[in-house]
Amino acid sequence: MLSLTSTQISMLIGSLWWPFCRIMGAFMIMPLLGNAYVPVTVRILLSLSIAVLISHLIPSVPPVDALSLSAVYLAIEQLLIGVMLGFILYLLLHVMTLLGTIMSMQMGLAIAIMNDPATGDANPILSQWFLLFGTLIFLALDGHLVAIGVLVDSFRLWPIGSDLFSLPLLGFVHRVGWLFAAALMLALPAVLAMLMVNITFGVLSRSAPSLNIFSLGFPMTMLMGLLCVLLSLSGVPERYSDLCLEALAFMYQFIGGAV
Repeated sequence: MLSLTSTQISMLIGSLWWPFCRIMGAFMIMPLLGNAYVPVTVRILLSLSIAVLISHLIPSVPPVDALSLSAVYLAIEQLLIGVMLGFILYLLLHVMTLLGTIMSMQMGLAIAIMNDPATGDANPILSQWFLLFGTLIFLALDGHLVAIGVLVDSFRLWPIGSDLFSLPLLGFVHRVGWLFAAALMLALPAVLAMLMVNITFGVLSRSAPSLNIFSLGFPMTMLMGLLCVLLSLSGVPERYSDLCLEALAFMYQFIGGAV
């Protein structure tokens, strides 16, 4: 008759429960899978399926009683690691949202706001369009598959039971600054073009005060902004692809991988 001790039962449960917590934490915030359009049941079943498939690849888990406070702390720790890994990709896609916001403010489309039912946020329409554009680029690069692969490798590079505070948390905080820098880099050509248009209409208003600048300047600014958006379609994808690779590389390095 097969007999198992409580420690063995706890380790068997832990070999499935701890990976599930880390994967579920990433899927809670990761783009696409973390979207409100994806039901919670689907995310739970997908996380559980991946945890079952990789359970034999995970190094030995620490012998922790499943009903102790240590098990609760370990579960929260794995959940936070998954959330941080997913948040890196969350910042990546919101580079395009910030890009659309900057361009909308420059061309006068910031008042054209659409409520996003997925997040509950109110973003300019141009931001929603750029977000969709960036999502398609990310999927075309198979970034979602690479992200899941990095998440699976995290159990080998950063085994369950490793200290959470030993992760490069300072570099993780710097990714917020990277978000603004990347969005500004993509929007800089359009911002400079719109600045030249505004300077031109400023000089025109001084040289011809009788000319109604507001009735002429707004449509011209709008046309110039739409032209900048059109020209961005040829340059943004290549640069955004580099940003995707940079974000995935940092995601791998964050858990101790070497690129």
